[in-house]
This record gives sequence, structure tokens and C-alpha cells, in this order.
Amino acid sequence: MWLVCDSLRPPAIGYARRMRITVVLVLLLSVVAVADPCPSRASWPTDGWPVQLVDQTARRAAIDELETFAFTLTGRDSERLGVRTDSLLIFKRGTLVYERYARGFDAEKPHLAWSATKSVTSALIGVALHQGLLSLDDSVCKYVPEAEKTGHCSVTVKHLITFSSGMKWQEEYENASYQVSSVISMFYGAGHRDQLAHILSHPIVGTPGATWLYSTGDAQLASLVAKRVLEAKHGKDAFWTQLFDRIGLSKLVLEEDVKGMPQGGSSSYATPRDFAKFGFFFLNDGCWNGERLVPENWVKQSTTPSDAYVATKPVEPRPNGFSWWLNRPVGDRPKPWPDVPEDAYAASGYWGQRLIVIPSEDVLIVRFGDDRKGAIDTNGLIKRALEVVR
Repeated sequence: MWLVCDSLRPPAIGYARRMRITVVLVLLLSVVAVADPCPSRASWPTDGWPVQLVDQTARRAAIDELETFAFTLTGRDSERLGVRTDSLLIFKRGTLVYERYARGFDAEKPHLAWSATKSVTSALIGVALHQGLLSLDDSVCKYVPEAEKTGHCSVTVKHLITFSSGMKWQEEYENASYQVSSVISMFYGAGHRDQLAHILSHPIVGTPGATWLYSTGDAQLASLVAKRVLEAKHGKDAFWTQLFDRIGLSKLVLEEDVKGMPQGGSSSYATPRDFAKFGFFFLNDGCWNGERLVPENWVKQSTTPSDAYVATKPVEPRPNGFSWWLNRPVGDRPKPWPDVPEDAYAASGYWGQRLIVIPSEDVLIVRFGDDRKGAIDTNGLIKRALEVVR
């Protein structure tokens, strides 16, 4: 391609044609200029985070307040009361600046992320979408033909990652019986023998896309869709070759049931330092080291309250996007974490698992725990963590 310059142009090209070439070049350069570029960073933590811990003396008061809040046990550890933090890490501008472990955990020990895994599943759908392997408006039956016999073809991929499938699902935990809880039955009752059949045994009772209901069943189905489309093109390790390995999460464990369904609703394991890389991936708009792995608008869509949530106004006070929890006001509802920047969002799991992303502060917070009775106050955690690094 020539730059238009009289001293270099071939003599056979006339003025009119040169003008056309100039216009084309200008248009091409304009497209490049307005394209959404990947953020640049001084370094990428694929192989490990740079570490520069905050000055313990200068930040002593803020650190003491954070640690008293996050690590003080209520009663004996065996009583499983109150806040039970296993690890707490803070990253600012791509650097690990605070780190503490408790209750036998350390930097090398993986932790169960529970439902924070749902945000990972949503990202895998984004990877498949970026590669043109699916559409969010595709029926689930396109990838899970087993759903045709059970009448679930009105459910789309987008419905699954926004908890709006319309399925009759009961999300109860240890205080409910197998007969009452859809999720307990799926993991530990009769449903564990064939989780897909168990999920599809739940009929559609609401209009898909119009009703919001938190559902591990939806997330499990979404992870199966992601597995089938990515593995069809890239082979059995597709989750790793197409996402996890690329962002330094090669040691992440994602469980499967006996029939090969990924446990994309609740069962992934990673060290806190590694899980933070997933947050860094979102903090950098779905890019890693100059390479975009999800569509340009994916992070924005993921962190915008879904239409189904807005329409339903459920009891759940935290708005939800593409399987991320948001700190956004919705209608007359205030933001759920009042002392935290509005652009904060989190992957959240049972018993106090938190991966918190705060773009306006360029901060990540990873907190793993075991809060059996009384979960940690997310607003209080973020507020105190920010005081340490501001």
C-alpha cells in the first residue's frame, strides 16, 4: 500500500485515482484510530505478580482496621461463627500491594471459589462469542439437543448467563433438604448421577428473558454450552488453551460431573494470586498482553444490570449483569455498597468468596473465606481495603 507522495507514486496513476487511494487510506486510518484498543500495562502477571507491599509503618492504622475487620474470629474456629477469612489480597495498578493468609492457607494453596465460578463461565461464553462460535441469541437446543425433549428451546445462551431462563429452580443450601433444594439435589442427591437431566427436569414456568432468578442450574448449562462449542474447535483442553493458559490460570481446576458436565456454577479451585488474574483480565477490558479474548463490549455488557433484573426487581439487592454482581443503583434502589465507587463489581461465592474489581481505582481485591454463619460485609471490606492503598 502506497503513501500518496508524488516522488514515490508510479507515473501511470493519475490524479483522480490518487485521490481515491488517499480517501481509502484516510478511512482505513480512521477505523484503526476509533477501534477499541487493548489497554497497555508495564507488565502482565501471566507468570506471577510484581510485588511491592504497602509501607507497614506508614499505613499501620488502615492495615490494623482492615485486619481487625477481616481476620478477627468470633468464638472458637471450630464453632464456625462470623467472619472466617482464609486469604485477603489487594492489587493496585497491576501490582500486589497487600497479602495476608490465615487458618492454614498460604500463597500456594488453591481455594474453592464456589459461585464466583459463575463469572468465569460467563467469560468463557464471551470467548466463544469472540471467536464466532455462537450467538447470545442462539437457542440452548442448538448446543444441548437434549433440551429439545424437555421443552427448553425457548431459552437462549444470554438467558443462561443472566439467570433469566424461566426455569422453576430452588436455590437453597444446607438448611434445605434434597427434596426442596434443586442445587443440593444436583450436587449431593439423586441429581448428581446425571446433572444435565436433573437441570432439564425443571420446567419453564416464566417467560425466558423476562424473569430473573438466581440459578446454579442456568450457570451449569452455560458452562456445558461453552465446553461443547470450544472443544468442537479446539479439543478437550479448550478452556485452558483459549483462556486459562493465556492469562496465567493454567493451574485452575474446574470440576466435572461423571458425565462430563463442567461445574461452571460453583466448583473451581485456584490460588488467590491466580484468581486475581481473572479479575485483571476484566480490569483490562477482556484483553491480555495486547490480545483481545472477548468482544470489545463484553466487559461493559457484563457489568450493566441485565434487562431481566431491572424488570423483575427481585429481593436480591445487588444488580446482576452477565453473572457479575454490580454496585449500580437501579430505579429507586441505591447502590448496594454505599461507601464504594459505583463502577465496582464482583464475582461472589458462597461462604464469603469475593473477587472485586474497581476500575476507577485500578484496584483488585481477592478474599477467600469460610463464613459459615454470617458472611463478611462486602461494603465494609472494600471501604477498608481502599483505605490501605489510597
